[in-house]
Amino acid sequence: MTHESEGMPPLASLDGWRTFMSQNLPEPPALLPEAAWQGLDRVERAVYDQARTGYHDELLLVSTPAIRRITTTGMKLIARNGRRQTGRKGLIVSGPSGTGKTTSVSQLGKRHQLAVDRRSPVDISGEQVPVVYIVTPPAVKPRDLVVELAAFLGLPYAYRESPQAITHNVISVLHKVGCRLIVVDEIHNLDLTTRNGQDASDQLKYLFEQIQATFVYAGVNVSENGLFSGLRGRQLAGRFITLHTGAFDHDTTQQREDWERVVATMESTLRLHRHTTGTLRKQAAYLHRRTGGMIGSLDQLIYEAANDAIADGTEKITKRHLEAVVLDTAAEESRR
Repeated sequence: MTHESEGMPPLASLDGWRTFMSQNLPEPPALLPEAAWQGLDRVERAVYDQARTGYHDELLLVSTPAIRRITTTGMKLIARNGRRQTGRKGLIVSGPSGTGKTTSVSQLGKRHQLAVDRRSPVDISGEQVPVVYIVTPPAVKPRDLVVELAAFLGLPYAYRESPQAITHNVISVLHKVGCRLIVVDEIHNLDLTTRNGQDASDQLKYLFEQIQATFVYAGVNVSENGLFSGLRGRQLAGRFITLHTGAFDHDTTQQREDWERVVATMESTLRLHRHTTGTLRKQAAYLHRRTGGMIGSLDQLIYEAANDAIADGTEKITKRHLEAVVLDTAAEESRR
């Protein structure tokens, strides 16, 4: 499921998050019976095909073992931290690009907010904000982080206002709105080898201590990027649980079965007239080689090939369709 589309607010804003919360999985368009399909005129066929290709273009969330592990662990941390004033733990989600980090943490946020909504009366005032989601800016400074939090909440602040004043205002508002989960994405932008990065890390530590919420960080290979280096890194390592996302392996029987299940799940969502279910599952090994086991690359490969099959009228995914799709650089290099 995409977090942004044309005219849609970014996820790292309260309007964007609420839009994300209101989204459900796209409703698959019904496949017409053969006679009705063949009887469509040119305009009707264009509308029908557009509905199917639009459906394929949306990111259809597949619940992988990593996503389930991250959301389950995160929910346990939120519950435990809610009963503690001190000694709270956070969660770090680390892994290569395209392995579902943002998907995992956003789904954790959605699961938590749905749980809050079930327990609480309808918040007519709109003052309840159970989840905050921000993105770490490049070359981040301490002020940047509280500005991102303020921007998410829609809090006004003056350009000349001190970071301390903005911080205290943000903390006060987060307490009032009942925030219990703060997601900080792209945490690899926090560079502990620089003074600004160190100060930003200290700012996050201060927020961690002052806000009664569970903090979740997500970033690209955070250990390799030095997030746990030095005194600040060791403090961070002592306060956070780290879970990893990665490409699907394909060595053991269990790993191959896990990969085949993901392929089969995606294949079951296709809206094609001539495609035989099970065709892609039989090519699971090839699909793994093409994508390097990356879930994002598999998503692109299958759905782009499906739309090409609609465009050329074959209505089924063939090896030719799969070979014609140009994937991200990492997947193409892995294939070579």
